Amino acid sequence: QVQLVESGGGLVQAGGSLRLSCAASGRAFSTYNMAWFRQAPGKEREFVAGISWSGGSTYYADSVKGRFTISRDNAKSTVYLQMNSLDSEDTAVYYCNAGAVAITTVKMIGGRYWGQGTQVTVSS
Repeated sequence: QVQLVESGGGLVQAGGSLRLSCAASGRAFSTYNMAWFRQAPGKEREFVAGISWSGGSTYYADSVKGRFTISRDNAKSTVYLQMNSLDSEDTAVYYCNAGAVAITTVKMIGGRYWGQGTQVTVSS
């Protein structure tokens, strides 16, 4: 079992940056692929970025490629999402996920474990 707690969301102006963190409990963190998803009001949850269990492979949705960077620290059981050049289209609740499976280089499907989400609001 894995429990996930996100932090780092907030209000930022367009063009600004935020860094999200997701702290995991449980001893198996280093065996899970991890991912970030987001859900904007009135829209379906969508994949944002993912990273393999070793950190050797990363995956990004086309909409965030070049602006967002996912990383992980297995010693701290934490995954990060550095978000730069934010715009209003990035406004959403961001969810951390453990156990994601890569479908293509730009998409993963969510695994079994989800965090509670953290709100990111970008003002224009």
